[in-house]
Amino acid sequence: MNKIISMAAAAATAGILLAGGPATAAGPVAAPPAGRADAPAAARLELPRPTGPFAVGRDTLHLVDGNRKDPWVPTADRELMVSLYYPAVAGTGDPAQYTTLAEARALLTDRGELARHATAEQVAAVRTHAREGALPRTGHGRYPLVVLSPGFGLPRSSLTVLAEDLTSRGYVVAALDHAYESDGTTFPGGRVLGCSACEQVFPDRSLSRVSDARARDVTFLLDRLTGDHPAWRRARLIDPRHIGMAGHSIGGASAAAAMAADPRVAAGVNMDGTFFAPLPETGLGKRPFLLLGGDPALLPPDLEDTSWADAWPRMDGWKRWLTVTGMGHPGFTDWPVLSEQAGSPHPETPLSGTRSQQITRAYTGDFFDRHLKGLPAPRLDGPAAADPEVVLQRS
Repeated sequence: MNKIISMAAAAATAGILLAGGPATAAGPVAAPPAGRADAPAAARLELPRPTGPFAVGRDTLHLVDGNRKDPWVPTADRELMVSLYYPAVAGTGDPAQYTTLAEARALLTDRGELARHATAEQVAAVRTHAREGALPRTGHGRYPLVVLSPGFGLPRSSLTVLAEDLTSRGYVVAALDHAYESDGTTFPGGRVLGCSACEQVFPDRSLSRVSDARARDVTFLLDRLTGDHPAWRRARLIDPRHIGMAGHSIGGASAAAAMAADPRVAAGVNMDGTFFAPLPETGLGKRPFLLLGGDPALLPPDLEDTSWADAWPRMDGWKRWLTVTGMGHPGFTDWPVLSEQAGSPHPETPLSGTRSQQITRAYTGDFFDRHLKGLPAPRLDGPAAADPEVVLQRS
């Protein structure tokens, strides 16, 4: 069962603000200053190694939609920062940075359990497995595209483990930062844009505005990646006939919104995100959708979210509803892995960060393998003996 939590609880979860957290008077839990003296100085934080056969390259793209004003800052055009991951030639390119130092400082200063155990410098220096500007791996045809959208208040870097793994399995991945929707994202010119949206959506509970705006972002992104004059120099790596989207929290709800708005998105995954807007009565055009949720037992019954049950009858294609015992809302992101390495397991997800990411990568990757590549994925038909934590709720 999908879940919602209060803003006060969310503020304590290493930057995780759960889509669906009810508005409260509580502000963010104060975090120690980034770079605090008692944080470990020598610990090296590293993301799990991708499981697929391909090396991972990464480019960074800045896109501006001159035909649309930003929904949160109406004086500005809508902007996106995009990390584009692609199968690459091993050993080429330079190690890719996890975040900028300014982004790490914003994350750890504004909220975060991780701030008690790591410095901004350590977070910015997290070892990734992507290489910036690496030579693309050719000779395998074009690759399906998967768009990733993060949780509300979170940067695109929060889904780096998943992005690198999908790429290693033979996908191009576009991880998005939606302007003014994270604690701090670096844009060209040294601009660090904070979460103006956070100040606007909770007083009137208008979180459907977020998923609606992100759906339009995805359409704009696909136009710029697959149109006649693509914005990315490696756009010919993309197979425009096979496009999927996955997201965490409000990013997962946005995957359904994008599918409803754009028929090019052929398959979607919602990782533990409340649907703040109902799915269309006409369904999703018989396209497949995966609901991958955290453990419903981890939150009090009065915070139960019924939006998945409401949406289920309108999913008119292949569908699965899975939950993961012991996994809290942050378990679908990088933070529990990094928290454990920094010396403290994440307080909101009892299942280890390592195991949480194994499950997230395996089920999301297998879903796209089945529906974008036509490969068998028996674990989706469950239950799988190798994954006792995964519970098939509905199929």
